[in-house]
Amino acid sequence: MTENSKLSYIETGKGNKTLLFIHGFCGSHKYWNDIVSKLKDDFRIVAVDLRGHGESEPIGASFSIEDMANDIASVLEERELDQVYMFGHSLGGYITLAFAERFPGKLSGFSLVHSTALPDDEAGKEGRLKSIETIEAKGIPAFIDGLVPKLFADSADSHIEQTKEIGYKTSESGAIGSLHAMRTRIDRNHVLKETKLPVLLVAGEQDKVISAEKTFSVKGSHIQEVTLEGSGHMGMLESPSRLAEEIKRFVDSN
Repeated sequence: MTENSKLSYIETGKGNKTLLFIHGFCGSHKYWNDIVSKLKDDFRIVAVDLRGHGESEPIGASFSIEDMANDIASVLEERELDQVYMFGHSLGGYITLAFAERFPGKLSGFSLVHSTALPDDEAGKEGRLKSIETIEAKGIPAFIDGLVPKLFADSADSHIEQTKEIGYKTSESGAIGSLHAMRTRIDRNHVLKETKLPVLLVAGEQDKVISAEKTFSVKGSHIQEVTLEGSGHMGMLESPSRLAEEIKRFVDSN
């Protein structure tokens, strides 16, 4: 934990290019452990815990996706990092898009992993409110127990318990604040369309949370698309070798 950025993070690896990984809702940097171990010999790697997640303390009760993007900017400033490749999973993808809109000069490229530039539809917004009600009434453990199985393809039971253990460390204010932030986020398809940066979009063939159609919402010569066969919403755990391979290919080609 650092006083400047207020976020906990890990930093490892070696190489001329830096990769920054942002986990999804009720996750932590540990989501990326398999990916980090496969890439650390080729790249410098930073993986953060978002506010109220993992080892990071909550920062305020009400915040936006833009505030969370500013948190990431503080980490980069603290570490004197510039021109990073940013990879955002789910909620982390929403933050990555906001960062790319606000701080494009700090990026060499970016990726949405099981994420989308689309905002919540009305059903999605209602679902966020129901999640908040569940957390307030039953607490984080009960909410995580209901959430985690939905994140995986049906064949991925082996990852469920470790993902729950990561989720249990999320603070109530961190989870509720993030739900409000996701519910009110704006459409950022214009960022995908207008960016001059290379983009990697990764979808899971069996993702029950964000469909490939929602991930691949914009086409362009600067955008690469990857579908992880047999993977649900957690490709970094379900298909780590394939995802690491695609990340390396993307970074090496740009």
